[in-house]
Amino acid sequence: MAILKAFKGLRPPKNIAHLVASRPYDVLNSKEARIEAEGNEYSLLHIIKPEIDLMIGIDEHDESVYNKAKENLGKFRENGWLVADQTACLYIYAQTMNGKTQYGLVGCAGVDDYMNGIIKKHELTRKDKEEDRMKHVRITNANMEPVFFTYPAVKEIDHIVENIVKTQQADYDFTSNDGFGHHFWVIKEQSTVDTLIALFKKVPATYVADGHHRTAAAALVGNEKKKNNPNHTGDEEYNFFLAVHFPDNQLTIIDYNRVVSSLNSLTPTQLIEKLKNVFNIELKGTEIYKPIKLHNFSMYLEGNWYSLNAKPGTYNDADPIGVLDVTILSKLVLDEILGIKDLRTDKRVDFVGGIRGLGELKKRVDTGDMKAAFALFPVSMKQLITIADTGNIMPPKTTWFEPKLRSGLVVHSLE
Repeated sequence: MAILKAFKGLRPPKNIAHLVASRPYDVLNSKEARIEAEGNEYSLLHIIKPEIDLMIGIDEHDESVYNKAKENLGKFRENGWLVADQTACLYIYAQTMNGKTQYGLVGCAGVDDYMNGIIKKHELTRKDKEEDRMKHVRITNANMEPVFFTYPAVKEIDHIVENIVKTQQADYDFTSNDGFGHHFWVIKEQSTVDTLIALFKKVPATYVADGHHRTAAAALVGNEKKKNNPNHTGDEEYNFFLAVHFPDNQLTIIDYNRVVSSLNSLTPTQLIEKLKNVFNIELKGTEIYKPIKLHNFSMYLEGNWYSLNAKPGTYNDADPIGVLDVTILSKLVLDEILGIKDLRTDKRVDFVGGIRGLGELKKRVDTGDMKAAFALFPVSMKQLITIADTGNIMPPKTTWFEPKLRSGLVVHSLE
């Protein structure tokens, strides 16, 4: 059963919480981070993207960058910008986007749960990215950013969270510059904390929704510390890492689309003729066309949108991976027609998160940057959980969750 642990969170004072809170380290590059943190000494980017406080152009994996992270964390604590709660708490982190709010339960997940497969993943991780975050955890001795988990909804947990939200004033409540609302409650009452932890033990498994590399890094560092401690008891803080757990019935996965810079020496007419072998195609004209169901795709080519419906027999609904539209598109179009074999390394394909809208696909093609664009129907939470439960791995760039968690509302120290 899944572990949920209360902890003494490091948190910013209420008056600067909105200034400390930042976007995650992996959604912006060093240049963007410098711009975003400019004039804001409170931004957590000074710790999670510490190269912004060093010379421009420095390798973000240089040892001095990690040392700067440790130095800046010390500064934040000394200045009272991150202050430890006096008792072990759980927390609620809610996010509002387009009028919809999702409520996550913040607590520590268990390193052993990750190692034993109770925390399930649906994506592969890269060793270089794992090691980067592992170094960051090792030198700061903290989980600076939470990972984004989901779990099968539990009504009793939902009712407790709902009651707290209705009866207790939020400790933080602000709207970030992207228009998303962020709301945060501290759960201090011991009986409530104990009840939530007990209820969570009934959860058979949790699932990494976003943050596979941070999850792996946190768990691997915790496991390292366990092996290196001859007096290990299992109660040490390094046995746990920071996570926000959202019930699966509150989350929506957004589409993750593809653009290609080459038609593999085909003319647009030849491409369409080849596509007709595996799709029923309908010309939709110049107005943006969005896929309306599973196995329905939209294609933007030479100023026109097309509806592509995969023909029966071209996919296997009984195969949790084969049924995915990303698999169908990758196999039938990118691989067999356009010659793009490896989505991870081939420079002819790029990925566009659905949060940018299909207008971004049109723009990429109209500017001549790309030759064609393909939009997909979003993966469902049921598909994600089925794939994780069966031990399968989704193709690259399959899921996009929005809004992203803001970092800095609470930090987990391993001390």
